[in-house]
Amino acid sequence: MASTHVTSARGAAQVLVASNRGPVSYAVQEDGSLRAKRGGGGLVSGLSAIGPDAGALWVCSALSDGDREAVARGVGEDGVRMLPIPAEVHADAYNGVANSVLWFVHHMLYQTPLEPVFDAGFWRQWENYGRYNRAFAEALADEAAEGAAVLVQDYHLTLVPGLLRKLRPDLRIGHFSHTPWAPVDYFRMLPDRVATEVLEGMLGADRLGFLTRRWADAFTACATKLAGGLGGTQVGVHGLGADAEFLRARSHEPDVEERIEALRAEIGPAPSGEPRRTIVRVDRTELSKNIVRGLLAYRQLLADHPEWHERVAHVAFAYPSRQDLAVYRDYTAEVQRVADGINAEYGTPTWTPVVLHVKDDFARSLAAYRIADVALVNPVRDGMNLVAKEVPIVSDEGCALVLSREAGAHEELAEDALVVNPYDILDTAQALHTALLMPQPERAERSKRLSAAATALPPKQWFLDQLNALTA
Repeated sequence: MASTHVTSARGAAQVLVASNRGPVSYAVQEDGSLRAKRGGGGLVSGLSAIGPDAGALWVCSALSDGDREAVARGVGEDGVRMLPIPAEVHADAYNGVANSVLWFVHHMLYQTPLEPVFDAGFWRQWENYGRYNRAFAEALADEAAEGAAVLVQDYHLTLVPGLLRKLRPDLRIGHFSHTPWAPVDYFRMLPDRVATEVLEGMLGADRLGFLTRRWADAFTACATKLAGGLGGTQVGVHGLGADAEFLRARSHEPDVEERIEALRAEIGPAPSGEPRRTIVRVDRTELSKNIVRGLLAYRQLLADHPEWHERVAHVAFAYPSRQDLAVYRDYTAEVQRVADGINAEYGTPTWTPVVLHVKDDFARSLAAYRIADVALVNPVRDGMNLVAKEVPIVSDEGCALVLSREAGAHEELAEDALVVNPYDILDTAQALHTALLMPQPERAERSKRLSAAATALPPKQWFLDQLNALTA
């Protein structure tokens, strides 16, 4: 596929999206050819809502060797421009700053007696974060038509709005944060220069979007305290919902049916011959997801309520994330260790209390959603958490949702969920017990209401709402 993007003093794109990861990636095959793989997610779905004739362009990083080879060969997909940012610059910006500093600050995950440490190595990484953001700003300035709308995504690109504003004051610039935003005192752990540059970069936008009012208010407080206010920047809330139509259709395809059968066999029946009750969680092994405490709460449930022995299984999918960072590898290993410990303590020849899978498999995730009696979503801090919205939509019989009050989804789903303090193991164990005891008609009715709330702003409408607010 030949790229068709226009390069000129004023490009042709009327709507532009900028994000670290794009909608397509490339791999070099054994014969030297390039294989393209389409991605998914809310942005891909959302951008499709404006149609093929809207003059849209997606600007993203060339992340892999295949991506960089595609750029070098001039191969690309219509409506996508990949930036061949040097690998060392991307590594510093993405792993060194975005994922190891900004993400940790917004999720409030630092072990403060030991970290963060802003030394000479950090400042080298920060300079490369600036180079990475400038590459995006220059590409967007090059590609955007006069007065175009630009939607910049997430904490990887916080400097882009301000840089782009200087290059192209005619543009309508928006930025959307897919994570929480830190409260002022925690945000101030960043070096003063960094905090100022991040805030001023964001405030270069005409409009900033957040997933919940809580995160929007936290940003406003930081801007007011540390940057003198919002200036002319507007702040809005767009709570990304689940795509019910896609999920319901995809979850009844043959590969999902096969995985349901395999999961049922792996879980096994209760001694009575009836199916075992299932507590389901599906997460990446991100530090914020709180998988270890979820397992500890399940162990507490088994300790406090032996009547559930042999009658329940915890189906836990913990898919590896960011394994190039040591802290994530250690966390993934701890998840496995705790799960193995529960199985060794309570398991029998006919019962595996924790059914743990660590290999990513979307069809198997949907299968777990469908058989869920209880969904456990207990992050210590999360921008939204779409799993909390997806399971009630897909569950065959209706499920009870045990939900952390620190998930962004809590703002919309709290009324029909069993809400927990994610740090409180006994509280979470009791909520699991209550959820397991919930009568099926009540579970079904709660799931119906949860599904309605979860689909209030599906991806296409979520994207269009932001675009319309920016261009109004």
